[in-house]
Amino acid sequence: MKLRTRRGAIKLASLAMAGALVTSGCGLSSGSAIPLQVEPGSIRPVPELEGVTLTVGSKAFTEQLVLGYIAEFALDAAGANVRDLTNIVGSSSARHALKSDQIDLLWEYIGTSWVSYNGQTEVIPDAEQAYQAVKKMDLERHDVAWTALAYGVDNTYAFAVNQENAEKYGLETVSDMAELVRENPEAGSFCLDTEFANRNDGMPGVEKEYGFKADPSKIRILMEGPIYQATANGTCVFGEVFTTDGRIKALDLKVLEDDRQFFPRYNAGINTRAEILERYPQITEVFEPVSAALDNEELKELNAEVDVEGRDPADVARDWMVEKGFVTLPDSPQNQSG
Repeated sequence: MKLRTRRGAIKLASLAMAGALVTSGCGLSSGSAIPLQVEPGSIRPVPELEGVTLTVGSKAFTEQLVLGYIAEFALDAAGANVRDLTNIVGSSSARHALKSDQIDLLWEYIGTSWVSYNGQTEVIPDAEQAYQAVKKMDLERHDVAWTALAYGVDNTYAFAVNQENAEKYGLETVSDMAELVRENPEAGSFCLDTEFANRNDGMPGVEKEYGFKADPSKIRILMEGPIYQATANGTCVFGEVFTTDGRIKALDLKVLEDDRQFFPRYNAGINTRAEILERYPQITEVFEPVSAALDNEELKELNAEVDVEGRDPADVARDWMVEKGFVTLPDSPQNQSG
């Protein structure tokens, strides 16, 4: 029943190339069929969605892949004809794919939209207020609609250190990190991914808010995944991490407190074009129960199954949907006649 890593590796490699096409301006293909089959569970067929073709996208990191497949299985159970275009490289490419009709729906983070897509710098600490502000701005500026926000999912950025460095340098907060870099630049080594290294809500903004400047020679640019291991083994003292990543626990990393509350809220919700949500408001009904069942702890476990245990994101997503009762398997007793 569970498909393992070889199929996943082939699929992720091919979709990575598809995602890269966005950045080159060539556009995306129309997508492929969803990788695994499901039947309705508590998500029942919705007459208005029956046979409607919807292409689901995601960005190119683990959590987004898992969430993308969760969305695909939810819509499939609701009766839609779902196309898979997960694994788009980069947030800007994913937003472009949505606005240019290459995908119809994806999970997005309110902080990403607020800062990266709308150029805002003010942090709104309250999740509901941040959501309403982003929702209004995206609709007015971009014709992008938000729905079914998962208030329990706040996958914000953070800095992590291994336990040895935390004890050695007395690190508890990002202010401690900034003080160390100012007083001992040689100790201020960072592992970052390209996007974080250049985003306003990433390293440049952190340096400005906390009053320090890292030595460029002490910054290593890595893919998102290897950052966790590099931080754990001390290749870099500080590593950029996502707060819902299962590798934080698996590698016994210490997350530094963002004591000046620089990082915006990154609650996840469904993004689609306004015209689609107007035509098919039932999308909200499909996703609200799913969003309510998701929180940071759930996602840490799901992400760890992929990044620590090596499971395929599609398998992890489907198993979770089955466990929660949202969908059933095609060969389950309730789907057999007689």
